[in-house]
Amino acid sequence: MKKYLILILGIITTTLNAQETLSLSLDEAIAYALKNSYASINATRDLEYSKQKNKETVAFGLPQLNAGLDYQYWIKQQVALIPAEFGGGNPGDFVEVIFGTKNSLSASATLTQVIFDGSYIVGLAYLDTYMQISRDSKEKTELAIREAVINAYGNVLFTEEGISILQKNVETLEKNLEETNQIYLNGLAEEESVEQLKLTLASLKTTLSKSQKLKNINYKMFNITIGADINTNTTLTDNLDDLTKENIEFSLLSKEFNIEDHIDFRIAENQVEGREAVVKLEKSKALPTLNSFVNFGYIGYSDTFSFHKSEQNWFDSSLLGVNLSVPIFSGLARSARTQQAKIEYDKAKTNFDETRQKIMLELETAKVTYQYSVEEFETSKQNLALAERIEKKQQIKFFEGLSTSFDLTNAQNQLYTMQQNYLQAMLDVIASKAALDKALNTPINN
Repeated sequence: MKKYLILILGIITTTLNAQETLSLSLDEAIAYALKNSYASINATRDLEYSKQKNKETVAFGLPQLNAGLDYQYWIKQQVALIPAEFGGGNPGDFVEVIFGTKNSLSASATLTQVIFDGSYIVGLAYLDTYMQISRDSKEKTELAIREAVINAYGNVLFTEEGISILQKNVETLEKNLEETNQIYLNGLAEEESVEQLKLTLASLKTTLSKSQKLKNINYKMFNITIGADINTNTTLTDNLDDLTKENIEFSLLSKEFNIEDHIDFRIAENQVEGREAVVKLEKSKALPTLNSFVNFGYIGYSDTFSFHKSEQNWFDSSLLGVNLSVPIFSGLARSARTQQAKIEYDKAKTNFDETRQKIMLELETAKVTYQYSVEEFETSKQNLALAERIEKKQQIKFFEGLSTSFDLTNAQNQLYTMQQNYLQAMLDVIASKAALDKALNTPINN
């Protein structure tokens, strides 16, 4: 009985976990993704990594204290030979002697301090640049996350709205088929009219079934994009029509743009500074380095292990020193590394010039695409209204016997195409607005 209870509780717990729910507007989805998405989490970690790396750089020039403990035990002590005449023996003879004790224990502490190191000075001078590169990278990641969430959110709404329209079309067509079939049974319509409607209905149902399956996939893709569990029961509170209207903002086309504020410009600029720092770093390796140190130590000797006894004798020592290292010749390796760094620096400057051009082209393209998508949306709206009127008129004519089933089918197919075009136009407005915001480097909090 106890096993069954445990099993039931486990099933209930699993079910509850699988039923985790989220209800999000688009702004809430973006905020959620900026905190929980995989890319955002790793971008935050990269920033923290850079902070720790900077701390490591600073710590290199601070005093370093190291302690050591050394114990030696001679399993077989080394024998030395000394002239026997030192002890009154015959000249030419040697006496075997053993120096030292079988056991020795020493403890020491060494304090070192960098006095001058060119690479350390260069590293300190560019700490802010390295940190800014990481901050800019995180900001670029967040801008990309915002665009990805907007597109994923729009795709889900597109699928939802498409399913809703398809269901209404199926209901309408089923009603038409039923009425046409009755007319046929009464001998007032041809069988071909019924068959034509059946073909159209079958095609619609297939499209509806496909859309319903895609809906589940799109929700899972959205969950992954925002960093939620793939099986989270997510509800989107915004609708496609309202989002489209909110994203029609012609003032963006004339918005003042400062390329120096663009994230890609700043990243490219910092890359140039970073490569310049590497050149200076390689050059600094040709400079002398000067370090100082202080050592304190104790050592004890004994033929037996008696270091823990109070009568053990300990001998202290202390040492103060300065170390000067002067690079003289490295086999031209240092020169080669410096030239490599200069090449990378020149490449960074070329990439910087290219980035300036790409930013301006991307902005111009985004503006044109956005303007076109808005115009296409207005056109699609008008075309949809026209297609609805045509289809309605054809239905009236068909049931009055004034037009054929082919005329009705053509009008219906035209309507279905205009419906899809209208939905796609709304989605394009939202997506192109997101791309324009990215091109304009619109801050996340706007």
